Amino acid sequence: MDRPEITRFVASALLATLSASAATAAPPASQCFGTVSKGRLENGVALPTQGANFSAYSRIAAAAGRTHVHSTVEAIVTDAYAALRSSQPAVAYVYGETGWADGGRIRPHRTHQNGLSVDFFVPVRDARGRSVALPTGPTNRFGYDIEFDADGRFGEYTIDFVALAEHLRALDVAARARGATIALVILDPRYLPRLFGTPQGEALKRSLPFMKRDAWVRHDEHYHVDFALPCKPLRG
Repeated sequence: MDRPEITRFVASALLATLSASAATAAPPASQCFGTVSKGRLENGVALPTQGANFSAYSRIAAAAGRTHVHSTVEAIVTDAYAALRSSQPAVAYVYGETGWADGGRIRPHRTHQNGLSVDFFVPVRDARGRSVALPTGPTNRFGYDIEFDADGRFGEYTIDFVALAEHLRALDVAARARGATIALVILDPRYLPRLFGTPQGEALKRSLPFMKRDAWVRHDEHYHVDFALPCKPLRG
């Protein structure tokens, strides 16, 4: 191979390497604008529909684009689930609605507009005491029509407040590790004494901001979490 051929070979190899690197480069980080109740999102990413210990509330809804979040929030959520595989290996977790890839109003929610809001369905145990995924489907509006009673029961299912507390703790730790915090947790206020009575309860009570009044809809079958990240002003 003479010198011109070597030069061409090296140039081709370099171009191929750069092309491969560009193809595998991480997507651009998300940017949020405005607030959770009036905002938008750039470069939103979809949460994975399933993992070793978690699943989306609906593959149909996920395919429709209703499970996008800010890229940092995606990392926080998946980091927390990864940590729970060690601390709560037998617990099945289910997440609910988040938002559109570009944010904005996602009905019927009043928030979820800038990629920083996530709904999580309550972890439950069945009549045999096994941790199972709460059944969410078209017949119960993908879980949002489920109504738990004052004791945290719905049919054969009982809310696992210990697993719920462990999840909030894992989210808090994961958020702080990513330079974020939890801005608000919404859970039916009637359940807060049960939550604060768990081994993690006192720490959660001190470290996380819980809504103490009733929200516009009951948050009995799911708990809502807003994360705090720097967002640009919403213009226009």
